[in-house]
Amino acid sequence: MSLAIQARVAERGFDVSLEVAEGETLAILGPNGAGKSTLLDIVAGLLRPDAGRGEWAGTPLFDIGGRHSLWLPPHRRGISLLAQEPLLFPHLSALDNVAFGPRSAGHSKDAARATARTWLAEVEAADLESSRPGTLSGGQAQRVAVARALAASPKLLLLDEPLSALDVTVASTLRRMLRRVLATRTAIVVTHEVLDALTFADRVVVMNGGAIIEQGPTREVLERPRHPFTAELAGLNLLTGTGSAAGLVTSGGLTIVGESVGAGVKAAAAVRPSAIAVHAVPPDADNVVRVTVSDLEPRGDSIRVRTESSAAGGSLHADVSPGRAAALDLAPGAELYFAFAASEVSIYPR
Repeated sequence: MSLAIQARVAERGFDVSLEVAEGETLAILGPNGAGKSTLLDIVAGLLRPDAGRGEWAGTPLFDIGGRHSLWLPPHRRGISLLAQEPLLFPHLSALDNVAFGPRSAGHSKDAARATARTWLAEVEAADLESSRPGTLSGGQAQRVAVARALAASPKLLLLDEPLSALDVTVASTLRRMLRRVLATRTAIVVTHEVLDALTFADRVVVMNGGAIIEQGPTREVLERPRHPFTAELAGLNLLTGTGSAAGLVTSGGLTIVGESVGAGVKAAAAVRPSAIAVHAVPPDADNVVRVTVSDLEPRGDSIRVRTESSAAGGSLHADVSPGRAAALDLAPGAELYFAFAASEVSIYPR
């Protein structure tokens, strides 16, 4: 592994062990306060943990609490951190902002500017080279910031919510650009967005409360979550229990019909909210679950019907049209039936 980190920060309740392979893009998902930015700050050398050790590409980054204390300063790590805000130097043009890294590494002014022009073109911002940061839009400034991070030729690139401050249209364009740029690089991308993980990442780590709660190949984790929090991030309903000949017997004792993984096997079942139909009376369907509505959440052209608990032993949510919600006279406290086909359920070992 190119990057191996073990670190603890007691005050923040942070305790993480992590490895990243050379050439891999790793996405870190989790809510505010999960410890995502703390992890990046430790790797970049901006935060000193209470204990732990780290190594990048065979070079020790830190070793704290051992026999020989070691702390490699940020400028000697070969790591670039792209923060949520572009943080461009306001008195420099876009070209000289991007050339700053190569110049700091000892390159001549002409060579540094040549490198800067290459990276501005790579992020589709060549026409901005003479512009000052104050004249750039949010999307333009973030493009220049990406170019500046890459022009420093980092061995490892860290991105902290790189698209969070941008509107949907600009974020979509930058997402495509980052996918291309990150394809051949070792990178860690912190994000709230599942779409970013699916777009960029070879592997995903889910954090909560300063710890890693789930990790693995991106699609495997997001399509077959094993932790309720991961399922919530991925927008899936998750029911857990044991395998049966019919599919899955949940912790509430209800059988979910689907593909069997074997009787007695610890298993999970995932189903998308859009695959669940909502009825006032029990329908004829493969899977029918009695629920009590806890909340209604408008989501664009649909209404998300949430439940606190169900006969399946866990909370569920379904997406219905506004017209269907009105026809059912949906309101918190209403008792309804969720129904879904066996073909819409993914059952897998847990």
